[in-house]
Amino acid sequence: MNCYNCGCRLSEYDFCTGCGVDVTLYKKIMFISNRFYNDGLEKASVRDLSGAIVSLRQSIKFNKNNVDARNLLGLVYFEMGEVVTALEEWVISKNLRPKKNIADDYIDLIQANQSRLDSINQTIKKYNQALLYCRQDSSDLAIIQLKKVLSYNPKFVRAHQLLALLYINTEEWDKAQKELYKCSQIDINNTTTLRYQREVESMLSPEAAVKNTSRKKPSRGDNVVRYRSGNETIIQPVNVKESKGVSSLLNLGIGVIIGLAIACFLILPGQVQNAKAGIADSLREVSEQSDAKSATIDEQEKEIQRLTKENAELSEQVASYQGTDGTIRVTDGLMMAVDTYLKNPGNVEAIAACLEALDGEESEEDGQYKTEAYTSLYNSLLAQVSDKLADYYYNIGHTSYRAEEFEAALPNLLKAYQYDEKNGDALFYLGNCYRATGEIDKAKEVYAKVIDDFPGTVKANRSETYLAEINNAEQ
Repeated sequence: MNCYNCGCRLSEYDFCTGCGVDVTLYKKIMFISNRFYNDGLEKASVRDLSGAIVSLRQSIKFNKNNVDARNLLGLVYFEMGEVVTALEEWVISKNLRPKKNIADDYIDLIQANQSRLDSINQTIKKYNQALLYCRQDSSDLAIIQLKKVLSYNPKFVRAHQLLALLYINTEEWDKAQKELYKCSQIDINNTTTLRYQREVESMLSPEAAVKNTSRKKPSRGDNVVRYRSGNETIIQPVNVKESKGVSSLLNLGIGVIIGLAIACFLILPGQVQNAKAGIADSLREVSEQSDAKSATIDEQEKEIQRLTKENAELSEQVASYQGTDGTIRVTDGLMMAVDTYLKNPGNVEAIAACLEALDGEESEEDGQYKTEAYTSLYNSLLAQVSDKLADYYYNIGHTSYRAEEFEAALPNLLKAYQYDEKNGDALFYLGNCYRATGEIDKAKEVYAKVIDDFPGTVKANRSETYLAEINNAEQ
């Protein structure tokens, strides 16, 4: 520890041996900062990341130059998926200590990988878009965006929590529980996660409330017990022993004999008669219930026959209406896409998400239910947004292609060409992706199409070269 005034190394004394300034309070502040750092380190080691953030922020509050605390805080944020916040802490740490700082390695590890930076940017944009959808009560679109966010960054705790909250809002408790479990695996003591888990568990396994009962005791005071009988108060002394003797035993014996006599001659015959009468009533009720159940069984058999016939008729009607139901189903998906376009024509990403959801929900049988009005509206929408969609998918696919993530680039480049068949670059890169992933037949088809559709261009010449190389390798 160095002196804040002259930079001299401090000793065990409460003053600086170099300049003589009093460092008592300064040492206490440094010790408190280091203690919070150690506490944050212990919490981070057991994955109590939320608690670690609190402790490390307190450490930095007492000593803003505590580089180790800042680096550890950045690691904790990075583990929770908060990459931008982590980079902020590491940049500050690098400015405080430019040399021999491990924050340089952390920053280079992220910035050296261009594809990782692109995925981080996509994560932030899609998470913000999901928040916007939530404010617009578009839960379905928000869930789609959050799933994409988590595919890029599986440890993004806030995305998991928001997705779980959306599932809670739609009462999908099992899915919410799975998302919250993933959160607890990353940060075991996050208060938001624990609060959501308690709500989900209360819905999945509700417990009956237990009522506490209390017994009233007679009031005691001055070694007496007080009772009330009408308007009179009876006071019974406590700890007063009654005398025991022959008279007590005699009275007890007489009472027992009188009780047995009353039971044998008065109570017992009446109880026997009551029991017999109860048995007779029970037999009569059982007989009546048996007759009623027999009649009910006959009625239910007739009802079953009637319902079976009615079920067959309704099945035939459902079969005749099946086409109408299919039209309604696919039309709902198209309406969502058109509504998104009308609200914000420039939000290409949201329109693309709607069309992806529409393509994912349609089955092979839905094609026969598409009416002329549906096809006309779908083609009109594509006429307005096809160019923008083509550019959107081409940019994403080309980014993945440059990062040599060919499997990820394939679907985006294919969609880019589907929306704009004049985009020769998308078609050429698509053929390269097929070739890189081992799908040689598809690559040959794509190269041949580039040569036919775009003759005389550079990509056509390169396609001829690649096609010749493939043919030579097969021979």
